[in-house]
Amino acid sequence: QLQASGGGLVQAGDSLRLSCTASRRTVSMYYLGWFRQTPGKERENLAAINWVGRIAYYRDSVKGRFTISRDNAKNTVYLQMNSLKPEDTAVYYCAAGPERSGNPSRYDYWGQGTQVTVSS
Repeated sequence: QLQASGGGLVQAGDSLRLSCTASRRTVSMYYLGWFRQTPGKERENLAAINWVGRIAYYRDSVKGRFTISRDNAKNTVYLQMNSLKPEDTAVYYCAAGPERSGNPSRYDYWGQGTQVTVSS
C-alpha cells in the first residue's frame, strides 16, 4: 500500500529526502508517520503528521533536523533529513494509521523500508 524511496549512502552533515507514496486514497485521511529501525532495536517513531498537514510528533533526537510534510493530492509523505549523523543509520519506514502513536502495531499500512547509511 505504501512505497518508500529516497534512501542511500551519505556522509555526516549531508541531507536526504525520503518519499512515501500511498496507492490508496484512503490513507489521505490517516496519520502518516516515519519510523526507523536498527538491528536488535525496536522500531522507533520519528515523526507524524495528520491528514490536514498538522505536525503531530517529532522525536527529540530529530527535532530541528528532520521535517515531515505531506501532499494529499499526490498521496505522498516526505521526510526531509538534514545534518545527518552516523547514528541516523537505519532502515526507514513510512506508515499510515488512524491515530498518532509511537506503537508500530497501531499503524495499518507500512512501506517496505529504505536503507539510510550515514558515514562519518
